[in-house]
Amino acid sequence: MKILIIEDEIEIASSIKSYLKTNDIHCETASNYQTALDKIALYDYDCVLLDLMLPDGDGFNIVKELKKLGKTDGVIIISAKEELETKIEGFNLGADDYLTKPFHLSELLVRIQSLVRRKNFSGNNAIIFNEIEIDTLAKSVKINAKKVDCTKKEIDLLLFLIGNKNKVLSKSAIAEHLSGDMADMLDNHDFVYAHIKNLKKKLAEAGSSDYIKSVYGIGYKWLND
Repeated sequence: MKILIIEDEIEIASSIKSYLKTNDIHCETASNYQTALDKIALYDYDCVLLDLMLPDGDGFNIVKELKKLGKTDGVIIISAKEELETKIEGFNLGADDYLTKPFHLSELLVRIQSLVRRKNFSGNNAIIFNEIEIDTLAKSVKINAKKVDCTKKEIDLLLFLIGNKNKVLSKSAIAEHLSGDMADMLDNHDFVYAHIKNLKKKLAEAGSSDYIKSVYGIGYKWLND
């Protein structure tokens, strides 16, 4: 799971990032309006945590820009503003949730997980695809009810593929999902091939059908049948 934290208070952004990282969530940060615009234009996120009061722009315009770009990133507004009118405006613009500061990090985590489940997997904690079962809370994978020893990266990759079934995912899109904007610093995306190869091998050895197909010159696709 990949999250963008748009927050100008460095201490708050840092504490959110540290907490979410311990729960296997990859986090990127933007401390101002322009950096946030640049990041949402370049990358896709499972969820954007958005502070409304940015030093160089209005956070609501970030929501508008996401919609203008046709992005489907989930948006949770995190703001000190408690007014009902502000919350209603956020929801009307397309935000998915609104959390008033101060808040407990554990509650934020639950809201992020719930939002991503709603968007990608109809709200389910247990993702079942034919013989494959993934428990998103326990971070475990089973094939025909038998546990498969997968790394956290492999589970993240598996969820990303299933959540985008029948869509061709480029190597760069997969690299960004697994590594965030660090992917831009890599000379190539060989690590994507390595993760795909290892995941395919583990699933096959456990008795799963081969749903991951290579699309020559582009990337990979999870077949729905």
